[in-house]
Amino acid sequence: MPRGDPDPDPDRQHRRRERRESRGEDSSREQRRRRGHRPADSQGDLLPRPARRSRHQSDSEWDSPSPRKKRHSAAGGSTPTGSGSRSRDSAAPLSLEALAKLDKHNQKKAGRGYDYDEDYLKEVREKEARLEKERMKAEREEKKKEREQLRQTEDKRRAYESDIAVQEEARIRKEERRKERERPRQQKKPHTDDERDHRKSAHTDDERDRRKRHEQNYTPSERADRREKRKQEKQTRTEQKKRRVISGPLAEEGGVDDDEYHYMMEKRGGAGSEPAQYTEEQLAKRKKIKRILIGVVSVLILLAIIIPVAVMMSNKNSKENPQSEAVANTEKPANKNLDGLDPNSVPAADKGGILDPWAWWDTEDFNVTYTSEKVGGLPIIGLSSSWNDDVQANEHVPNLKDTFEYGKMKIRGVNVGGWLNLEPFITPSFFERYNEREVIDEYTLCKKLGPQRSKETLEKHYSAFVTKQTFTDIRDAGFDHVRIPFGYWMVETYEGDPYVSQVAWRYLLRGIEYARQNGLRINLDLHGAPGSQNGWNHSGRQGTIGWLNGTDGDLNAQRTLDVHHKLSQFFAQPRYKNIVTMYGIVNEPRMVDMNTDMVLDWTQKAIDQIRKDKITAVLVFGDGFLGLDNWQGKLTKDDRLLLDVHQYAIFNIDQLSLRHKDKLNFACKAWTQQSLRSMDRKTGFGPTMCGEWSQADTDCTKYINNVGVGTRWEGHFDTGNASTAVLKPQCPADRCSCAEATADAASYSEPYKKWLYQFAVAQMESFEQGWGWFYWTWETEKAPQWSWKLGMQAGILPKKVWEREWTCPADAKGYDSFEGLPENY
Repeated sequence: MPRGDPDPDPDRQHRRRERRESRGEDSSREQRRRRGHRPADSQGDLLPRPARRSRHQSDSEWDSPSPRKKRHSAAGGSTPTGSGSRSRDSAAPLSLEALAKLDKHNQKKAGRGYDYDEDYLKEVREKEARLEKERMKAEREEKKKEREQLRQTEDKRRAYESDIAVQEEARIRKEERRKERERPRQQKKPHTDDERDHRKSAHTDDERDRRKRHEQNYTPSERADRREKRKQEKQTRTEQKKRRVISGPLAEEGGVDDDEYHYMMEKRGGAGSEPAQYTEEQLAKRKKIKRILIGVVSVLILLAIIIPVAVMMSNKNSKENPQSEAVANTEKPANKNLDGLDPNSVPAADKGGILDPWAWWDTEDFNVTYTSEKVGGLPIIGLSSSWNDDVQANEHVPNLKDTFEYGKMKIRGVNVGGWLNLEPFITPSFFERYNEREVIDEYTLCKKLGPQRSKETLEKHYSAFVTKQTFTDIRDAGFDHVRIPFGYWMVETYEGDPYVSQVAWRYLLRGIEYARQNGLRINLDLHGAPGSQNGWNHSGRQGTIGWLNGTDGDLNAQRTLDVHHKLSQFFAQPRYKNIVTMYGIVNEPRMVDMNTDMVLDWTQKAIDQIRKDKITAVLVFGDGFLGLDNWQGKLTKDDRLLLDVHQYAIFNIDQLSLRHKDKLNFACKAWTQQSLRSMDRKTGFGPTMCGEWSQADTDCTKYINNVGVGTRWEGHFDTGNASTAVLKPQCPADRCSCAEATADAASYSEPYKKWLYQFAVAQMESFEQGWGWFYWTWETEKAPQWSWKLGMQAGILPKKVWEREWTCPADAKGYDSFEGLPENY
């Protein structure tokens, strides 16, 4: 409204007057402000008052559709600087905005305040914005309600159509079932006129009128689609009717009502029809069911392929692995020595345990008379009260009752590894059936099987893997000593241990008696200590070292001493003096990763305790991988100690990558020099023997590097640790292969057989520069280069350990050329 007109709103005038009075302003000042700043032309004459938009009018309701900048430019001729000044030649009146700016400027210049009721304008604009927001929200809600009503209407229409279709189809199916029940009573003949009239009467005029009225709700194209769909559904029902599968007797007796029949058809894939339209929820459900059915069918197809292949592979493995098959399918021994004995002779407290012969898998050659007597806390049940040491293994060694002069007489022994404690590469059949990350050692195997199955499985293995015949064969091969590895769980288990406790104990005692019968002396070897002394799978548990190391290191060190205390008390009995002539303290402690001084202190404690328990046998301790030269001057208090070194050419890549001729020379020269230096107390410890060695010249044997780990030979030894992984092939050739090295020994070429034989003889000669040796091992399931029994059968090992058809030459010129022998295996 014009600036000079009175405000038509008395409330507004009152509010403005109160604000002025609160600021101490008078009405005359307001009147002066109202009368000032009339626009004038270039001559100074007053211009007529321009029309002004209502102050209640928002910017959005301004009559000009152009942006604010254009509006100002047209009305006030603003300069590019935005000053709002007018051109000298312009006769147009000032715009309201320009006038307001000028008025404000003049009042500021005159030192007066500026009051245009900005609070009110702000309030009005906020109200307009709020109203506009509410209007738009209400409009959206209204549209949403309309869509919802349309959707509900559509759902009702579809449901109505679906119900009609279902009812009609149910009626038709019921009629068809009635006809099927009546059909056997009638002779097969063409339809009569009455039957045709009956089918026609199903579509009355009223029904046709109803369908016509219903179809008027659809467009011509929709009606055509519906007719085509009904035609396809009819054809589908006809086909399904021919092959429907439901409960025949129930349907024939009329015991299936419409709802039950419809349900049966849906579940079994019979002739039940589908509604023509579905809601989105129903469609999603059907799609989900369809995907599930497709998945199930796919799985069944895969199983149909995989199962026959698995069966074939299993049969193949069974043929290739007779030992595994024999152990798995071992028939229970006759156990005739239980005949005539009373099971009730075993007290109720001991029934089903290690003192109950009727709970044993195998009682052959055991004394099954019940006794609870123990020595050193270990049971003697199973032992006979008498024994005979008047046995000689062969003409090269003394009778058991006589003294074996260690250091002068050479030890020629063999290990029975993988018997009383499992080692995956020796008996891979225990591990092949499981995931390679799930079962990797005896600990995880027992955890997987559980206590009962572990006991059943491993006792069968103890019974069958090493038998009475085993010791007879070892004697026939010319050996005079047997090293028997075992785990601490043979003696005792602790909280959290999944191992089979003490069952292996009686098989150890029986094995010692079998060795006695063949004149074979025993080297007892604690192969697995509590906590694991090296973190390797043959210690029982692969992973970290928990012996003298880690949180429970001291606890496990003491537990190991406790195990030795029981063992040494038991084997200090007179019956074992002539046969258990070597007593191992702990196998392969990985001293390079431990505190060396702690290991030495513990070893001295073990020696003192074992001697205190009256063991007079030679005590054997491992070199800890420190190197033979580093043992000079250590553990000098006992003069019946023996340093045990294990020599393999496959775990050190410098030796692994040697050519065949160089590897043979290394076995002859380097290991001979090591033995001689170690035997000399000036340069080494003194008494030294090789407790483990083999013919293997590659690390290709399955599981030799742990379950699921590849080989250094082919460059697949991925440990996950850059410092230990070997990801580059290490064979001395351009192409490395494990195929030949892991093949059946009968298929080896003649040059390879010749080389393997000489490699074995070279090692025997070198290690006999010390106290002698133990071969690793007597038997494996399918690794001939690690089995004396299999190697001897293949002609790559001597028939008798002292019969040798080759010897190390005096110089490198004496080695055979091995022409035709590739270096890649």
